Amino acid sequence: MASPAGQNDYSSGSDSEQSSPGSDGSFGSRILPLVSRRLSLPDFRADVGVKYVKVGYRIVCRNTLAFGILVGLMAIGAQLLSMAESGEISNLWKTAVQTQVQSSMVQTIGCSVALAFGLAAYIFARKSPVYLVDFSVLRPPEDWRVNINKLEDIANFRFRGHKRTEELIDFMIRRIHKNAGVTSEGTYLPPGITDFTQEATMENARKESEVVMFTLVEDLLKKTGLGPKDIDILIVNCSLFNPTPSMTAMIVNKFKMRSNIQTYNLSGMGCSAGVISVNLAKDLLQYHKNCNALVVSFENITQNFYLGTQKSMIIPNMLFRVGGAASLLSNKRKDFWRAKYQLLHVVRTHKGADDAAYNCVFQQEDPDGVVGVKLDKSLMAIAGEALKVNITTLGPLVLPISEQLKFFYNLVMRKTFKVKMKAYIPDFKKAFDHFCIHAGGRGVIDALQDNLKLTDELARPSRKALFHYGNTSSASIWYELAWSENEGQVHYGDRVWQIAFGSGFKCNSAVWQALRTVDTPHEAWVNP
Repeated sequence: MASPAGQNDYSSGSDSEQSSPGSDGSFGSRILPLVSRRLSLPDFRADVGVKYVKVGYRIVCRNTLAFGILVGLMAIGAQLLSMAESGEISNLWKTAVQTQVQSSMVQTIGCSVALAFGLAAYIFARKSPVYLVDFSVLRPPEDWRVNINKLEDIANFRFRGHKRTEELIDFMIRRIHKNAGVTSEGTYLPPGITDFTQEATMENARKESEVVMFTLVEDLLKKTGLGPKDIDILIVNCSLFNPTPSMTAMIVNKFKMRSNIQTYNLSGMGCSAGVISVNLAKDLLQYHKNCNALVVSFENITQNFYLGTQKSMIIPNMLFRVGGAASLLSNKRKDFWRAKYQLLHVVRTHKGADDAAYNCVFQQEDPDGVVGVKLDKSLMAIAGEALKVNITTLGPLVLPISEQLKFFYNLVMRKTFKVKMKAYIPDFKKAFDHFCIHAGGRGVIDALQDNLKLTDELARPSRKALFHYGNTSSASIWYELAWSENEGQVHYGDRVWQIAFGSGFKCNSAVWQALRTVDTPHEAWVNP
């Protein structure tokens, strides 16, 4: 059996075999290119949508106008103070009385007072900053660890009775896993799958969720020194498992939280739901003052291990693994001094209006009635289009002036003066110090690294997360940030870009700025 991808083998394609997998012309040969070849996104040098550029600059202009008004009012105030101290205002009033224009002067003073009140209103009514106080990522129980040999045993047992058992196992173990970028030494699966005496029941799925959520919340409360009753807002996102009572209710019951806590349970929103949860928490914290928001992101695996025969639906079996993350967000001014990061921007892109984008990741029954998630061959092209829209909107918010001027000049020359020249693609490495790319698979990371022109070092957190923990869905971007912290790479003022993709189809970005140098050790990355 050919050895799977090694930890330091970050190149695309086959790891050791020279022959082309699936060359026998079987159905597997048509599916395998989804994971084995270097996947490419659409050419970012093609014309960008001007309307998305306008969206980004519109946001910048709103903030610039407010900043300009603030600076102007401060300058006026300083000038008036200087005039009062020098006696110019007194002399001006005497002159106004003598020339009978004192009414105009009163109007001028009234307008100045109104502007001053407007400034005060702006200061007290402006949006509250949102801080990331701390976060935790899950290291699942050690007895949940499954190496490649155990995974083959599970496949033999779970696929018993199928006429094509050997073909399915060969496809999973020797083709998909070999090129997935996930370690053979062991990632984590729940007992509902690994224990042959158990089945993928609702009870076992609930037990998996309890282990993940309760462990994360306990660890985060311990880190932050808060009690359960200090939590004002609770948000949980899990795409494929949505029981009643909800998972937020499970946490409230376990930790005996307050009766007036606001809870939100997000489901069906795919691997980008972690950023969506952060965005929801941000919006709530803008309205509710002096609050703490607890966000828990994970995916339930127990009932979502596909046991059918459709090879296009087996691929997720070799990528998705148990994992989770919990983060504490706050809008309390006092938390500035202990918070790790401040949230700067969230940009969400939804391509669901397009039928192809809507259907490219789809949970459905196969011809035999077995439920699974089908990945369409157009997935990477659609992800690329969503990413293009997202970063086109994000660019004006984060790129330095020099890059924006180059981009704007290029855009004007091509669109206004019809000059034939290549579209200028801004260098996002000048805007961000750390990139947390959703660890959806090695092909996804390869494609984004290539299109964003990232160095191997910048892409390393995503590859490490994929290698040691697999695709942990919405939690993967937090494993990557935790790895960077654990390695002592995050310094004061650094900017972090979390970018995730999800069914629907969505591409969502969150931008954070480090408020201090962070070298926090994370248990998940201590001898992973």
